[in-house]
Amino acid sequence: MTETENKRAVTVYGASSPLVADRYREAACALGQALAQAGMDVVSGGGRDGLMAAAIDGALEAGGRAIGVLPDFMVERGWNHPRLSEMITVASMHERKQTMASLSRAAIALPGGCGTFEELLEIITWRQLGLYQGHVVILNVDGYYDPLIGMLDRSVAEHFMNDDHRRLWYVTDSVPDAVDHILKPVETREFSQKLDIKR
Repeated sequence: MTETENKRAVTVYGASSPLVADRYREAACALGQALAQAGMDVVSGGGRDGLMAAAIDGALEAGGRAIGVLPDFMVERGWNHPRLSEMITVASMHERKQTMASLSRAAIALPGGCGTFEELLEIITWRQLGLYQGHVVILNVDGYYDPLIGMLDRSVAEHFMNDDHRRLWYVTDSVPDAVDHILKPVETREFSQKLDIKR
């Protein structure tokens, strides 16, 4: 078992908007509950609204722990969830993402906006470069991520990425499947860094 697989926490990315549809909020709450029931702490951006809050609430309702990582300026503005089991304050957004990744055995992306897209694509890149060894799961609730998955497929088809890069992430629309996947051994082989194109 790798050092990453020994960790008992999972990073959850997701929207901070309080205006999202109930189906997304329900999936986030179910994910938090399922991770807690699997003995995993939930690590997130620690927000008081949106899907981050729903995942935190789900974990706490199931008797689990929720760790929030927030830059100082967000705490000063009162954006932190009030019931976090543990709050880690950091100096910058970059340090926030690095800290969340360092605590976790896997990362799961719920639906979200630009911040969630950026976190998801960065952790995929870190995995490609060998900077992160955990699973990366796209929880594709109600087909939300279909356009992004299509873009990733196109980038492979047009040789911006190699075909083996598809193994950097796992797509599912099922919370139980997402949790089952992150409990499996992680493929730690090196991924190609340059395009394998015969000229």
